[in-house]
Amino acid sequence: MIVSRITSKAQTTIPRAVRVALGLQQGDEVRYDIDGDRVILTRAEVPDPLPDPFFANFSTFTEWADEADCKAYDGF
Repeated sequence: MIVSRITSKAQTTIPRAVRVALGLQQGDEVRYDIDGDRVILTRAEVPDPLPDPFFANFSTFTEWADEADCKAYDGF
């Protein structure tokens, strides 16, 4: 059994054995799921990166997306 203590500020250190088992590194996020009288601690999923801002900004320009433009720039 692995035990850790809660400080006066309601903080605790995740024990090394748990960090190793979950592959946690500095800056990683953890997730707490409450299941009745127990809590399940897991490594939080890393969200997908945001889309390329250059592409996202220019993908809304539809005035150059007619059939002639698509044909002229096909392959670029």
